[in-house]
Order: sequence, then structure tokens, then C-alpha cells
Amino acid sequence: MNDERQHKSLWTVTTLPRDFPSLPGDLDVDVAIIGGGIAGLTTAWLLKRAGKKVAVLEMHRVLSGQTGQTTAHLTELLDTPYTTLVKDFGEKGAHLAASSSRAAIEQIASLVESLSIECGFTRVPGFRYAETESELRELLHEVSAARQVGLLASFTKEVPLPFPVKGALRVEDQALFHPRQYLLALADRIPGDGCHLFENTKVLDIHDGTPCRVLTEKGTVTARAVVEATTTPLNRVAMHTKLYPYRTYAVAAPLEGPLEPGQYYDSRDPYHYIRTQQVDSVPYVIVGGEDHKVGGEEDTASCYAELEAYMRERFPVRRITHRWSGQVIEPADGLPYIGRNVGSRNVYVATGFSGTGMTFGTLAGMVLSDLILGNQNPYAALYEPGRVKPKAGAKDFIQENAEVAFRFVADRLSKPDGHQLADVAPGEGKILEVDGRKVAVYREEDGTPHAVSPVCTHLGCHVHWNNAERTWDCPCHGGRFSPTGRVLNGPAVKDLSSVKLPVK
Repeated sequence: MNDERQHKSLWTVTTLPRDFPSLPGDLDVDVAIIGGGIAGLTTAWLLKRAGKKVAVLEMHRVLSGQTGQTTAHLTELLDTPYTTLVKDFGEKGAHLAASSSRAAIEQIASLVESLSIECGFTRVPGFRYAETESELRELLHEVSAARQVGLLASFTKEVPLPFPVKGALRVEDQALFHPRQYLLALADRIPGDGCHLFENTKVLDIHDGTPCRVLTEKGTVTARAVVEATTTPLNRVAMHTKLYPYRTYAVAAPLEGPLEPGQYYDSRDPYHYIRTQQVDSVPYVIVGGEDHKVGGEEDTASCYAELEAYMRERFPVRRITHRWSGQVIEPADGLPYIGRNVGSRNVYVATGFSGTGMTFGTLAGMVLSDLILGNQNPYAALYEPGRVKPKAGAKDFIQENAEVAFRFVADRLSKPDGHQLADVAPGEGKILEVDGRKVAVYREEDGTPHAVSPVCTHLGCHVHWNNAERTWDCPCHGGRFSPTGRVLNGPAVKDLSSVKLPVK
């Protein structure tokens, strides 16, 4: 069957695909980079520019992972409020978080100009707005904190939205772009001069050392340093306790009326994020939101319905042309983990970007390339993966990991969705109990069944069916599999094992 993504983003369908080769065999380079998204490609380009020989290893197709499913806000308005960052990281730490985000936006602007990349890069203001009095009170505190840490921020009641709001935090000089157009331009420039970009090359294991060895299905890559620029690092169990996977949804529609180019965020929990973008001379509005813990929503298709209703109610649109979902990884203390992996000599990680992956993914490339090159980076200490912030996120850390332990047991004891193939409708996936054991069964539209073990190959939790994307999702650490059990997202590296259904 075809295991392609159920819903494709506006970015994916408006750019031509690329076709990079798979790893042909053993290879020796200076730096091996796992992951062909924004963090991996930015790191690769900056290292190549500095004279290093790099190899990018992508499990599927370049930009087919979370980078391809973004809403692509380039912003200093982070998921963690600056009021919280000041409290948890101090004013200096919060100031560094703000200035590093600004540096990432300027890095993209610099590459767009120096490489003459046509990607619709545009400077716009960003607005975080309040619709209720209680939201307004909190927003005013955030305006003060944003100004305190150096943002060009102000409070305004003049918000260019087609519906009334109480007021907004306005921050200047944010940016919009077409992420795939930008990143494909980087990807095209990586091969050559001893550098490589390989697709359809799954990494199975990493051995730290001098040198390091990266084991793949196609051969072994030997390197002086390894960068794990994946959504979540491979087999880093301690790190996974500090990372919480969430699904997020987006819809896009051509504008049928005026909307000032910009970024807009409401103050709900979970919040909605809105932006404009002109693609192929068509002005679009993009709305994202309805976030939930991976595997925590039984009817994921309803998230699209809620998002579409939100868009139609507030914006001048008639037809919604694109819908897609992505995965965001929330860090325990509110900031990403970027740097040398704890206990490693030459293995680096970049993860926990929350909802601002384009900004933090670019920052990751800047920080990691500097660390590998031996350059001083002013932001490296703030994002160091081994940092310990006992108060920051302690409640979430306990709650999230307690939920993992609960899911590990509860899903094994839960009642199955059925006991025979007839209980699974075409196009549907269910957990059946067959001959005393649980089986994850998907039926194609023509009725062809596919049965796999429901046990995630990462740490053994049971997967749940995602009816919006037709995937098997692990609620513990965010691993995702195709209907036939093929790994789509780590941290798992092995496919779900096939199960033979009894003939009846």
C-alpha cells in the first residue's frame, strides 16, 4: 500500500520534489548529521561553508518530517512567556532567549540575501492579542516582560484583524517565508566538495567515540562529530524524560478579503497561531492550533473540524484548500536543548523546539556549528542539554512522566476495540484482541488488512490509531508509524513487527 502522508502542507504541494540518493555504502566525513529538516540542513550548510566535509542522513525524504509540516512563523514571541522565562532563567537568561531568537531570524535573512533565495521572505509585525479582560490582564504583564528583555514591543489596541479584540502585544520586525523554498535552496547547495545529502537512509544506532560511527541500513558513516537533528534524539532515554510530544494542526485558505500581512496569536490555552503568506501570487491565511498530547485525542479528525470552524468564523475565506498536522516537542523547562549530549564526547543534539521550530531550528544550526568548529557562541550555555532547572517545569516533568508510566500499564489492560477483522471498517485502524493477544489492524479502502504488533519498538508502550492521519502514534514519547507499521517519526528506529492473522 501507499504509506505517504495523509495530508500534505501548503509548502509541500507548492514546491517541486527533490531526489537525493541513498547512502551507497561506508563513508568517512568530518560531521554526520542525522535529519534533513531545518536544524540539520542549517547545521550542514554552516559547516560546509566553514570547510568541513558533512553528510546529511535523512530517514525518508528531505523536509518530509516536521519541518515540512510547520506553520513557519519566524518570531521572538516564544511558546514560553517572557514572564515565565524571567522567573525561571533570570532576566539575563530571558534576554539571551530573546536575542538568540532575533539572531536566528537575521541569520535566515542573511542567507536569503547572500544566496539570492526566492522564498517570499517578508518583515512583518507580530501580535499576541487578548479577547477577554482576564487575558488582557495577563497580556499587560507580558508586554512589560517583553520590553524588559529587549524586544521592540508595545501595547496597542489597533490590531488589524477582522474581529474585535481587547488589545495586543505588538512586536516589530518578525518575518514570514516559504520554508521549503528556503530550505531546498540550502539542500541543493550541500552536495559537492566532499559533502553529501542522502535520503531514504535510516540510522539504526550511533557509537560515540574518536571517531564516531553511525550505523545505517545502507552502511556505516565514520565521523569526528555527530549531530542528531531529529524531532527527538535516538535512544536517549534520559533526554526523553524531558521531552513531551504534542500533535498540532493547521489549515490554509485563499483570502477573499483584506488581512494585513503579519503574525497573530490569541491568548487561549492551547492557543491559535495565525499568519499570512503569498504563494504563487495567491494570498493565504494559515491558522494552526488544537494541540494535544500525542495519542491523547481519540478523534483527531475533529481537530481539523474545530480549526476550520475557527477560521471560517473569523477570517474572509470561502474554501479551505490545505490541511495538515505536525508534531511539536515541548521541553521540560521551556527552552530547547541544543549542544553536546549529556555524557557524550562528540555527539550533539537539538530538540525541544516547541511551536517555534523555524526560529529554534536555525538557532540550533548556529550553536552546533560553532561548538563543532570550536568557536565561542553567546547562547550555547543557555541551551546546554545537561542544564538543571529544579523549579522550571517541575510540575510538568512529574505529570508528564507519570502519564508515561500510566500509559505503559493502562494500554495493556485496556479493553480492545474488537475481536475480529469484521470489526475494522475499510480505511480504519483498531486494536483487536485475537487469540488472547492484542494486534493493531488497519484495513485499506479495498478491505486488504495489515496487522502489526501494537508495542512501540522504542520502549514498549502501546500505539494508538490516529484517524486524521491514518498513523499509529505512541503516546509515551511520540513515535509514529504508518498503517503498515513503518517508522515515520522517532525516537523508534525499528518498524512495528508484522503479525499473521488467523484464517477464519
